[in-house]
Amino acid sequence: MSQPGDNHQQALDRFLSAHKALAEELDTLNPLAAQAKGETLAEYRAERLHEAFEAEAERHGLFAWELTLKLTTESAEAFEAQRLEVHKEVAQMAGMSWDEYCQLHDLAG
Repeated sequence: MSQPGDNHQQALDRFLSAHKALAEELDTLNPLAAQAKGETLAEYRAERLHEAFEAEAERHGLFAWELTLKLTTESAEAFEAQRLEVHKEVAQMAGMSWDEYCQLHDLAG
């Protein structure tokens, strides 16, 4: 299994290839805007891409990590299984019961 960072980069690449208008917009960013923020053009571009990715996840009612899973798993079944596994780990780390966590995050447990 690849590292989470690798999966996220793969998800970003897939997201970008599916959103051609965004790719064009990112390729034509104003370097002066990056400079005004004290960032390189690459850093500024990466930040805009992450913002668009997070907005897309939100539109689908997902966390960004869930969209990453969705774009990098082989099937809808694999996505759901991995998604629930991560949510269960988060519930345990938060010291919450699974039922309480499911209610909080609108999950079918």
